[in-house]
Amino acid sequence: MNRIDRISAILIQLQSRRVVKAQDIADRFQISLRTVYRDIRTLEQGGIPLIGEAGIGYSLVDGFRLPPVMFTPEEAIAFLTAEKLVAKLTDGPNSRNYSSAMYKIRAVLNLSEKELLESIDDRIEVFRRPGDAPIQPDLQLLQPILKSVDQGKVIRIKYHSNYKQESTERLVEPMGIFFTDNYWHLIGWCRMRNDYRDFRLDRIVSINETDTLFEKLHPALKEYLQSRKAEENENLELIVISLPQSKAYWLDNQKYYYGFVSQRVFDDQLEMTFLCSSTESFARWFMMFGGSATIIESELLKNHVRQMIEAISKSL
Repeated sequence: MNRIDRISAILIQLQSRRVVKAQDIADRFQISLRTVYRDIRTLEQGGIPLIGEAGIGYSLVDGFRLPPVMFTPEEAIAFLTAEKLVAKLTDGPNSRNYSSAMYKIRAVLNLSEKELLESIDDRIEVFRRPGDAPIQPDLQLLQPILKSVDQGKVIRIKYHSNYKQESTERLVEPMGIFFTDNYWHLIGWCRMRNDYRDFRLDRIVSINETDTLFEKLHPALKEYLQSRKAEENENLELIVISLPQSKAYWLDNQKYYYGFVSQRVFDDQLEMTFLCSSTESFARWFMMFGGSATIIESELLKNHVRQMIEAISKSL
């Protein structure tokens, strides 16, 4: 990216947030802090009303607005792709809000870019994996949860537990949401359980906002997820299995969910190593291909498999 394009992009970045740190600009464009300061001075010399506070960052004077932004064809396609993803992978109200925003974006596109989007609109599709439960289409979840995070107010949800096959009402202090393995999750402090809990959004039956303020100061979502992962890593079970190379394709799409670490080949056998947080879950997965595989290491896994085989034998 040349300097003129970078300075223009920095100006757009400054308008996108209340305060932008110099280090954030340096990281985004992979430049030194000295270069950032030089670019900021160039903007000031060009008449851009900037406020800089040591140790805080830069911001535009309140009320300053740029003229309508022009998008490149690549950016326009990225917006269209995002629209398809939002429509399939979020709740109905959020999808409709994004579609409304897209009309505004399309309105400022050049004629050639509008024609580009019209020509490829039916060339991009997103499908959910068969069997996955979507969020209830008319239940607005994402925005009330994020609004609750911003305002520090408790939400009341009715949550259905698949494990216990029961629904309970919970008062939750949300920390944030994340998407993984085709599902949205809410992480929050559950006042009923007096602990942090992970709620799958497709299992939330109803949600209501309250005026009750948070009682706790919660860590950032990313910080919490990293600490939870670190705790899980402390209790991982080393598992080593082998199976014929010709059967390895059975595991390709799922092995990473069970802590796959590495593999090596001996003659026609494939030896695979895992670090797994739940040997019981691994055992259930192992039973799907266990007739062609051997457990080399993990007595705990062997015991789980034996128990499952005994239980199955009794039911036959």
